[in-house]
Amino acid sequence: MLIACWSVKGGSGTTVVATVLALLHARAGAALVADLVGDVPAALGIPEPPGPGLAAWLAAADDVGADALDRLAVAVAPGLDLLATGPPGPPGRPGRGAALAAALAHHDRPVIIDAGSSPVGPALDVAAAASVSLLVVRPCFLALRRAVAAPVRPSGVVLVREPGRSLGRRDVEDALQVPVCAEVDLEPAVARAVDAGLLAARLPRSLAHALRHAA
Repeated sequence: MLIACWSVKGGSGTTVVATVLALLHARAGAALVADLVGDVPAALGIPEPPGPGLAAWLAAADDVGADALDRLAVAVAPGLDLLATGPPGPPGRPGRGAALAAALAHHDRPVIIDAGSSPVGPALDVAAAASVSLLVVRPCFLALRRAVAAPVRPSGVVLVREPGRSLGRRDVEDALQVPVCAEVDLEPAVARAVDAGLLAARLPRSLAHALRHAA
């Protein structure tokens, strides 16, 4: 299973959602989280892994295949491996995003991808090709407006609820014509866990409960 998390505006919580989904799948057996943005190590509270990462793989020639991805993965939590972004380099070559999606779709465990906000290039290819494409969005008119016009059609929505917003689940589903599969409340406990680097060790129960059936 290949699960891509993406958003249309920065600060929507895409990295946290992707990381939590990966942790939940790891607890159920094993999982791989692929970071196309570079923020997953920080969300997990770990240093950036040394050496090359996905950025180098996406810029490599076509003869650098799926076996190289396995060599790039590092263990970061029980049952969870990480494909980090790695040092920046040349832009990804045309077609490499689709090749990445095809390689990860045939992995022997669930793969969760953080495709970032307003994905372009390889991230866009991966988000479009994923078996589950989750849009992480707040109930904001401007965000929904962008989501309607996005080049990727999500298969589901993770709705990050904010106090005082006039839009709700039904408005989001009507606008996007896809189901809301999880609703996450903005909570100080989540921000504290992320800021302290404790998301993996002390995953807030409310967040785990909200996302356990998202994908």
